[in-house]
Amino acid sequence: MSSDSVTVVASDLDRTLIYSSGALGLTMPDALAPRLLCVEVYEGRPLSYVTEDAAELLAELARRAVFVPTTTRTREQYGRVRLPGPAPRYAICANGGHLLVDGVSDPEWSAAVTERLRAECAPLAQVRERMVAAADPAWLLKERVAEDLFAYLVVDRALLPPGWVKELGAWAEGVGWGVSLQGRKVYAVPKPLTKGAAVQEVARRAGAGQVLGAGDSLLDADLLRAVDRGWRPGHGELADVGWTAPGVTVLPERGVLAGEAVLRGFLGEV
Repeated sequence: MSSDSVTVVASDLDRTLIYSSGALGLTMPDALAPRLLCVEVYEGRPLSYVTEDAAELLAELARRAVFVPTTTRTREQYGRVRLPGPAPRYAICANGGHLLVDGVSDPEWSAAVTERLRAECAPLAQVRERMVAAADPAWLLKERVAEDLFAYLVVDRALLPPGWVKELGAWAEGVGWGVSLQGRKVYAVPKPLTKGAAVQEVARRAGAGQVLGAGDSLLDADLLRAVDRGWRPGHGELADVGWTAPGVTVLPERGVLAGEAVLRGFLGEV
């Protein structure tokens, strides 16, 4: 097989390929709703789903291309997901902070990420302290650090003051970090920590002639800019701001049916 025939497909997971019950977006009559397959269980309860059709499409995609789950989830959170088809050789976790090869974090990649963050960004502890100090207990529900790489707050969105995220983001910009609001989470992520950079490394290792990608959130924008062709669901933060880029297809589908549409888009190119 020549390298030009190798296609790497890097896709975000949550609300791009897999969906919680609250994100399914099923608007048709119950009798016409698609059959669902559970792909994640957490604390004994089903948490994330794909449609049965999407499961078949994903298994076919894994046979034709190098499929790379590409997520902001930690390695532990990613480990709960059981996607249809063979286990992916590569996976990207922690927004590009960890490149998994056969389920194990690649030490060379992790070391390179650590060194770049040290050289270009303020320390995580400084950013976390600023985030928490600026938050109000009236709307702050949880604060978390992910993989010692980035931080996020879980907030009551209805009570979050207008302009708070923008103000924090203006400060973070000056110390090499980015801030975004996604659902109920306010993320602070070092600017060099990107899915796109990790996907480019996978493409290099796989000898890819073509790289495809999909995502719905603000943290997926760099991924969609880094690939040859991309797909964006009709929902999500990127849809909310009308984001697009050259080579990116904006899908009309929303909710779990957008996952099927993404996969059909991928398969049409491999």
